Formats: sequence, structure tokens, C-alpha cells
Amino acid sequence: MGIHQLNHAVLYVGELARSVEFYTGVLDFVVVTELPGAAFLRAADSTNDHDLGLFQGSGARPAHGAGLYHLAWEVGTLGELAQTRDRLASAGALVGASDHGTTKSLYGKDPDGLEFEIVWLVPRDLLTGDERMGIEPLDLPGEIARYGRDTRGGIGVSIPVQ
Repeated sequence: MGIHQLNHAVLYVGELARSVEFYTGVLDFVVVTELPGAAFLRAADSTNDHDLGLFQGSGARPAHGAGLYHLAWEVGTLGELAQTRDRLASAGALVGASDHGTTKSLYGKDPDGLEFEIVWLVPRDLLTGDERMGIEPLDLPGEIARYGRDTRGGIGVSIPVQ
């Protein structure tokens, strides 16, 4: 499948503010985006758009308390992402596909129902500066037409290191 590293983790937490305070105060993460019931943090020396997502346990998924939401694994090309989509769909494990601006993502669930993400990152030199973190439907054929099937993705997320 071409997976080569873990990109970020997303956790459900009992108290969002307490968790943000811990990760920023103890581990020097920086808050890059806050949404109602969620915060996205980046490690101090990282080039990712975020390394850790935190969701209030009673927010996005009321049935969950504190715990792991999903892990994200990177693939190198959009062609590999398309192959992975087909394999997940064939296995009945594909549960979503999203365009997050700087990342193009598939979501799957394992046999136990644990969710994971497979992600391709837009290379730094192809970013326009207008990308915003969000959740839009993924048009994978359109992204392949835009960036190319075999274009190598970014390492981490492709934002300039300050």
C-alpha cells in the first residue's frame, strides 16, 4: 500500500481545555486551529499542519469518552491513495473520503470498528497559500488531474518552517 509513516493522532478527551493546557504547557505543542469542541495542535519542531487533534468526548461523538479516535498513515502518491480506496471499498471497510485542503484523506474501519485515516499530503511547492483546514468531499479523480497520479506527497505537511 505504500504507507511510510504515521502523520497525526486524534483523541477524544474528557475535558478539551485541560488537554490543550497539558499538551501546550507540558509538551510545547502549539494550537493551530480551534473549532467548537475541537483543537488541532502542532509539535514545536513539526512541519505538519497538525500533529494532534483533540475532540471533546461529549462533542462530536457523544457515545465516546476519552480515548483514541483515529490514526493517520501517509501514502506517497495519489495513485497509491486511489489503490487504497479501491482495496478498502472491496473489503467493505471504506467509511469516508475528505479533502482537508493540504491533505487528501480516506477513512476506514478495521474489523473491530476502529477508525483510521490514509492520507496524501500536498507537496510544499504546490501549495497556493489559500488552503484552509476544513472538511470537504474528496474528488480523487479531480485531485489526480490537478496534482498528478505519481506526484510524491509532502513530508509531514508541506508548510514552511518558521
